[in-house]
Amino acid sequence: MANVAVMATTTNNTTTTSRWNTSSLRSALPSITSPSASLVRFTAFPPPSPPKLRISKVKSKPLLPPFTGLRTLPLFGPASSEFIGFDQGFTVISNGGRVYAMRHGRKVPKLNRPPDQRKALIRGLTTQLLKHGRIKTTRARASAIRKYVDKMITLAKDGSLHKRRQALGFIYEKQVVHALFAEVSERYGERNGGYTRILRTQPRRGDNAPMAYIELV
Repeated sequence: MANVAVMATTTNNTTTTSRWNTSSLRSALPSITSPSASLVRFTAFPPPSPPKLRISKVKSKPLLPPFTGLRTLPLFGPASSEFIGFDQGFTVISNGGRVYAMRHGRKVPKLNRPPDQRKALIRGLTTQLLKHGRIKTTRARASAIRKYVDKMITLAKDGSLHKRRQALGFIYEKQVVHALFAEVSERYGERNGGYTRILRTQPRRGDNAPMAYIELV
């Protein structure tokens, strides 16, 4: 208890004699050496530049080159040493096709159809003409089926089994083939060709297509 009393008296004496102030606190704290300004360096980075867009102009190529027509070729042999063949006189399109001037020597009527549909159309019109004796169609179709009808009548005039089977392979209806082979000898026995007749009529209403009647003589 005596020690506590002595400490209390000493603390009271120190509080009365000395007062806390900022100067005393600064002197009590250890000194901190600040780094020199020369050691601290801040590197200045330049501001980021915006990205540059490179726009390259792409030249659009046309799908088909302009048609310049057929090039002139010499009439009597090549005129230069670069002559390879007469195929160079045609303009070649980029898709692989060729442009020809005219269809000389090609007597097959296209009838605006592919080969399989064109053959089916001709067979159907031939069957209907031999069945009914007279049909109305366009002039192009009438002219196209004329030789096939004449060929079927020629086969019927022969009358053999081989010719009958050939006619059965072309005409769609068997009854028409049997009737043709039975009656053709009496009707066209003395005629050697020209079994059909084409009569022109008024154009078709709508597309103004030229029409005609084709009938058996």
